[in-house]
This record gives sequence, C-alpha cells and structure tokens, in this order.
Amino acid sequence: MDRRVRLGRGGGLSGRRRIGIDLGGTKIEALVLDAEGREVFRRRVATPQDRYESTLEAVAGLVREAGEGTVGIGIPGALSPVTGLVKNANSTRLIGKPFKQDLEAAIGREVRMMNDANCFALSEAVDGAGAGAQVVFGVILGTGVGGGVVVRGEVLTGVNAIAGEWGHNPLPLPTAQDLPLRECYCRRRGCIEAYLSGPSFARDHEQATGERLSPEEIVARGNEATLARYEERLARALGSVINVLDPDVVVLGGGMSNVQRLYDNVPEIWGRYIFSDHVATRLVRAMHGDASGVRGAAWLWGGPPRC
Repeated sequence: MDRRVRLGRGGGLSGRRRIGIDLGGTKIEALVLDAEGREVFRRRVATPQDRYESTLEAVAGLVREAGEGTVGIGIPGALSPVTGLVKNANSTRLIGKPFKQDLEAAIGREVRMMNDANCFALSEAVDGAGAGAQVVFGVILGTGVGGGVVVRGEVLTGVNAIAGEWGHNPLPLPTAQDLPLRECYCRRRGCIEAYLSGPSFARDHEQATGERLSPEEIVARGNEATLARYEERLARALGSVINVLDPDVVVLGGGMSNVQRLYDNVPEIWGRYIFSDHVATRLVRAMHGDASGVRGAAWLWGGPPRC
C-alpha cells in the first residue's frame, strides 16, 4: 500500500468539482471547489453528539447537498491500515467504526479519507502559507493538538498511519512547572496535547492564578506568565520535531494560532533545543485559517491546475 498522497495537478480530474468535508468535534463543514480551485459552495452544521449513526447521516447529507464531485473527508483520527476502522479519534464515538465504508455505502461514491491535521497541512502546502516549500509541518493547536507532514508535494501518512502525530509524544525536557505530568485523553501522561491545546492553556492559567478564563480572555488580558510558559513549551515541542524532520516551514492553525506573539517569541526560544548553529525554519500562521482543513480534504483528489 502506498502511504503517500501526491498532490494532483488536474489530469483526468481537471474538469471535476471537489467536495471537501471537515468533521470536527463541534461542527461539520462542507466546501466545494471548482476545477480552478474557486469556492462555489460552503455550509456548516453542528456535529451530532449522540450516536455514530447521526454523525454518519449528517456527513452524508452534506455531501448530497453539495452535489456532484469527488469527495474528500478530514476526520479527527485515522484509518487503521490493518482493519480500515477509525482509530486514535478524539471524537471517541468514531473509534472502531467502518466510517469510510459506511459513508461510501450511504452516498454511493468513493471517498478519500485522511486525518484532519494532514488535510490542514496539505491545504497550506498547496496554496497557503507553505506553498513552494519542500517540507511543510502543519500544526493544529486547538481543542486537541495535531500535526501533518507534506514533503515535496506528498502527504506522509506512514506505515502505521500516524505520521505527524506529535501531540501524543511526551513533552520534551519537563521542568518543575510541568510536573506532575498531566493526563491526556489518550490515557497517557505528559503528552504535548495535555500542555499545548487551548483547553490545556486555560487549565494551566487556572492552576497558576485561580482564575477560570477562556483562552481568548487570557490572551486579551495579556497574562505574561501564562503566555511565557506556553511559548517555552511550544518551543521545546517544535524543537524536537525540527531536529527530526528539519522542515522549511511550520504552519500553525487552530485557535491558539491566533496568538500573534508566538511568531516572534517561539523562534527566539527554540534554538536552545535544536541541534544546529542556525535555524532557517520559518514559523508562520495558516493563510486559510480554519478553512484549511476542509480545503485540504477537497485537495485529496488533486490540487488546482498549474497556470
């Protein structure tokens, strides 16, 4: 099985509409791009919180409403290369389900399905903040922490379908401020996600100050100590990725990517943790914002034609 997805450039799909679906924990978004990459349809609905079947029907309904075209789906998990079932999903009702097969049966079309962070990275590599780069590491800092890798126009999924899953690596070099190691939803302790997700950022602030605030409120108030802890942890975590992957660019998405000071402060710190005398890797904000995931899902069937 080929574990890489190459960015198509039209070819036999040049005249086709591309439907992208981004299945999130709170919303499902549908997007249709025409053959030139122009948006011709977009719709969001709330993600059902009750049954797997409700989620399946909500996605199928959006595809039917979007009309004809290829279908790409970004999910908050991955498909097991052994069973074809969903694994590693923070939307736990999807775990162990034949979601791809069930959706194809419901809509009568072939579906390409990939982790939502991979879709995000793909979108930013095609025509976003990482366009033209040889190696792009796309990072989602939201309700969870995910990552995706695009190398020379190919999404890397890996033999275990977990390439880019940096959020469930241990936070490097924990300090006294990081202890005791925090529990993650995956039942491990010390995961990067347990420190760098939006909810984790808010919990860190509450533990330090006693104030229960949203991430947006903390940033708006400019709490220096909380923000500095976050930046130092992010620099450590990204430093370990850069040591392994050596990307041209790291693109941030998700709610925490809106913290503008990260782009100045984190590169000032990460050099302490990177095995090089000079770090040329750029840290940039996603060009397409929260639309990158759904755009990348559409591009699973090939990117826009070259000019």
